[in-house]
Amino acid sequence: MIKRFHALYVGQINLDNIGLGGTPANERRYSNDRLSEAFWAARDVARVMDELGYYCLWTAEHHFQHEGYECLPNLIQLGLWLATQTKRLKFGCGFNILPMWHPIRLAEDYAMADIVTDGRVVLGVGRGYHTREVETFGAPLLDAEANRAIFEEELELLLKCFNEESFRFDGKYFTCPPRVPYRGYQLEEITCVPRPKHLPVELWMPIASGRTIDLMARKGFKAMVTLNGEKILDDVVRGFHDACHKHGREVQLGQDMCWGAGVYLADTQEEAIRRAEPAHDERYKWFAPFGFVRYADEQGRTWGTPGAPARIPSLREGVQQKAWFCGPPSEVIAGIKSIEAKYPGLEDFMVHWAEGLSPAEFSEQLRWFAREVMPAFNRS
Repeated sequence: MIKRFHALYVGQINLDNIGLGGTPANERRYSNDRLSEAFWAARDVARVMDELGYYCLWTAEHHFQHEGYECLPNLIQLGLWLATQTKRLKFGCGFNILPMWHPIRLAEDYAMADIVTDGRVVLGVGRGYHTREVETFGAPLLDAEANRAIFEEELELLLKCFNEESFRFDGKYFTCPPRVPYRGYQLEEITCVPRPKHLPVELWMPIASGRTIDLMARKGFKAMVTLNGEKILDDVVRGFHDACHKHGREVQLGQDMCWGAGVYLADTQEEAIRRAEPAHDERYKWFAPFGFVRYADEQGRTWGTPGAPARIPSLREGVQQKAWFCGPPSEVIAGIKSIEAKYPGLEDFMVHWAEGLSPAEFSEQLRWFAREVMPAFNRS
């Protein structure tokens, strides 16, 4: 049963001229002052969420985005700062793109954040999907197998930093430490200083493929899925559950997962769709070309595969898919509960901040959601 409520902010600024007929995504370019708005938006929304009893604000690591959609380059730094601006809210890294990091640097940064915030920064890692970002940092992305290989090796090294008091690591991409002389002896092992206070580290990943699911289940990681249509969501939840059981994790269906959906409250569904549609469409102008339309057609085929739709979806289609819930609180509650009822282990629900909504409008939506939707769920 759902107990904790989260929100996802990918780091967009307050975009202008939004919607399908608005400024083309590739033509957006903003000043440094405008691109820096994302920090203040994150702070303002974090304060609202903290006041209202939300559990965690998730943000996304991205780079070089003069278009204004994803403008947060360092999630651990952001979480450290936001923790000083709030009292209880947690800050999720959704996600640190591991191929763009040295894993020891990420381990040290996270450990420091874990200690000084007393566990309020939540670690998440991913492989990345922007060639402009990953390839610029010297890691592969176009070569998917090479990207997977370096990601998995970095993950092993990251976990050694957390879980072993001292270690050495000899891999294809990393040799840590190098065999060099140090203060009169030959260096053979190193210690990550500091290591996290809270062990084992709670580590989250997005579900991207069957191989990803197996890795997550085997390593004991938690899974995030957001804006998936009902059938795609069900496939993912059951796939993760089966993989966990294969590796000896006796979890309930939906356990150790966070499910995210779009939400917009209004007095009627028609009004909610009318008000949210430009922001919804702006999101998919940017994200659809990356393959982020996780819907299935009537034959069960995933959008973008042969025979299935390959276009920007409408918000009405998102509502039909139960990836978006629009309307009065009673209808939104019923929609969320219709998914919750399938998965007895599901405890975490995340509200997606549609990329065209202003911080003020999203904050008001969070207030309304906290006042009239959250109390309908068991939060003991």
